[in-house]
Amino acid sequence: MIKVGIIGGSGYTGGELIRILLNHQQATIDFVFSTTRAGKKITTAHPDLLGVSDLAFTGEVNKEVDVVFLCLGHGNSTSFLKENEFSAHTKIIDLSNDFRLAADAVLDGKNFVYGLPELRREAIEKATYIANPGCFATAIQLALLPLAKDNKLDKPVHINAVTGSTGAGVSLSATSHFSWRNNNVSWYKPFTHQHLGEITESLQSLQENTGEIFFLPNRGNFTRGILATAYTTYEGSLEDAYELYRAFYKDAAFTQISETDINLKQVVNTNQCHIHLHKHK
Repeated sequence: MIKVGIIGGSGYTGGELIRILLNHQQATIDFVFSTTRAGKKITTAHPDLLGVSDLAFTGEVNKEVDVVFLCLGHGNSTSFLKENEFSAHTKIIDLSNDFRLAADAVLDGKNFVYGLPELRREAIEKATYIANPGCFATAIQLALLPLAKDNKLDKPVHINAVTGSTGAGVSLSATSHFSWRNNNVSWYKPFTHQHLGEITESLQSLQENTGEIFFLPNRGNFTRGILATAYTTYEGSLEDAYELYRAFYKDAAFTQISETDINLKQVVNTNQCHIHLHKHK
């Protein structure tokens, strides 16, 4: 069994990670570290796990586990790793944005690999340090990677994507209250969202000169999931495009290509991505 430690497991990402690991046949959770909830049951933060696990948060870190997930706020993973040295065999997977960009990928000799399996599978398998991609970044890259791989992404790309409220994290802000989010849709950070950097780096690792990306992120009035609509110029037929996407994702267990219309409910509470293609005639 793979022994896993979780640092900062009281938020939404930590809760989902705990749920996945509890149901994983090859993993066992050794500890869930929290400075504010040490000694309390994990169900105090994640009541959906009541009856599923008796795990409790701890203030102690086992630095000999096989894998450590960092579920800390953006910027905090760097300081945590500077203060805590794990064993040489421990793999570290960071869920924040601290190490996603190439310019930030090295910390005190630790080289982080960008953790999108559909793009970097072999590198991830060999890596000791992995930087998990962002949420919008994952959806948008999966939509565009096959085009970049085939050097078909040389025209401008326009993206409109809507995310659920859990994407903002468990901490409250003016735009995360139910009274503001319910029955409401809004955009934010138009053309400047922080995930543009990792999207561009990944696409240009496959195609050096890509078209400019125009990305409009939106907040939706639902809880989970992302619906991303991307469009660009493509010279081939729709059949050619489907063949291209199926070939690219033939070994990707979590990415499905659908010839029928897709909707958000197909993927909510899963680790699946569904892609549907359409061509304007």
